[in-house]
Amino acid sequence: MTYRTLATPCTGEIEVSRSRFLADVRRVETEEAAREVIAQVRAHHRDARHHCSAFVLGPDGRLQRSNDDGEPSGTAGAPILAALRGADLSDVVAVVTRWFGGTLLGTGGLTRAYAGAVDTALQDARVVTRELREQVDLPVPHTDAGRVESELRARGVTVVGTDYTDVATLHLSTTDPDGLDAHIAALTGGTAHGIRNGPRWADADG
Repeated sequence: MTYRTLATPCTGEIEVSRSRFLADVRRVETEEAAREVIAQVRAHHRDARHHCSAFVLGPDGRLQRSNDDGEPSGTAGAPILAALRGADLSDVVAVVTRWFGGTLLGTGGLTRAYAGAVDTALQDARVVTRELREQVDLPVPHTDAGRVESELRARGVTVVGTDYTDVATLHLSTTDPDGLDAHIAALTGGTAHGIRNGPRWADADG
């Protein structure tokens, strides 16, 4: 199972009938973190009339919330949420700040503006795929650590780090634990064995 999220924060701004709509989209992993971002944006742009928001959380995007922040019901938070879902993103929060320009936009105009601001922010967004990876510890003699690490990296295994005590313990991350077991056996002549510590979500590129 995989899902997509932001690699880095992104922003985008549009103007509609002299109203400014500034979208701030960031990666978060908890509802608490999402609400903290919303509060930060609100505090940063105190002069704005509305700070409408939505967030999507979890590998399956099951946790979804939106807020119209004083705009007519369904004209702000829901379009922001739809834009995030349309981009197939999770673990993200979007806040769209509006500075009123003096002209009422109507429900259709507001819906398009709030969604459009998020779409603009996401146009150049860096997106990363997250995947479920087994975390494995591999104890090996100090004399073998460098060679084993190099060979595993060459086979596409992620080496998260190494701890040195009486042995060198390589901390590994993989989507194919059975294949990793085979690599370890081949590289060490069957003398070393990985210790599985359970799966964890990780960015596919790291």
